[in-house]
Amino acid sequence: MKTSHERIEFLEKMADGITSWIGSIPSLIIHTLLFLTAFLLPSFGVVDFDKMLLVLTTVLSLEAIYLSILIQMSVNKSHEKIEDIQEDIEEISEDIEDIQEDLEEISEDIEEITEDIEDIQEDIEEINEDEDDEDHIEKAKKAILKSNVSSNKNEIKLLKDKIQELQNMIDELKKD
Repeated sequence: MKTSHERIEFLEKMADGITSWIGSIPSLIIHTLLFLTAFLLPSFGVVDFDKMLLVLTTVLSLEAIYLSILIQMSVNKSHEKIEDIQEDIEEISEDIEDIQEDLEEISEDIEEITEDIEDIQEDIEEINEDEDDEDHIEKAKKAILKSNVSSNKNEIKLLKDKIQELQNMIDELKKD
């Protein structure tokens, strides 16, 4: 058993097929033959001319009504597709703008990094010119010592905090 969605899809496909067929050369040929036949029937005395016109007018009116409905359905469907495409284009445009902004930021960052590298190279050249190798070694040793002292201070502080925490826990256990 088909769901309502499947039925609607089937009807839409059928409407698209009919609309496509109506706009084709075979449709033009068949309609022309039917009109010729309708006008020839009264000439051969098969049907009265007034009855033929009445039936032909009624059939053409019904066909025009259904065709206008089918065409409007196709127009609506096309309009929905166009709106979907416009939404996709807007999303893509926003993504492109975001990417352009990111590229500009990256470009600025690269320029800053390049400037920093140039400054560092200049500093290195100045250091090489101003000092000999022994001074470099002394400065490096001092920097390492300062780093070690700072690191040791941090470790001592952490140990003191841990000891204090343990002392607090012992005090709590004694109270209990």
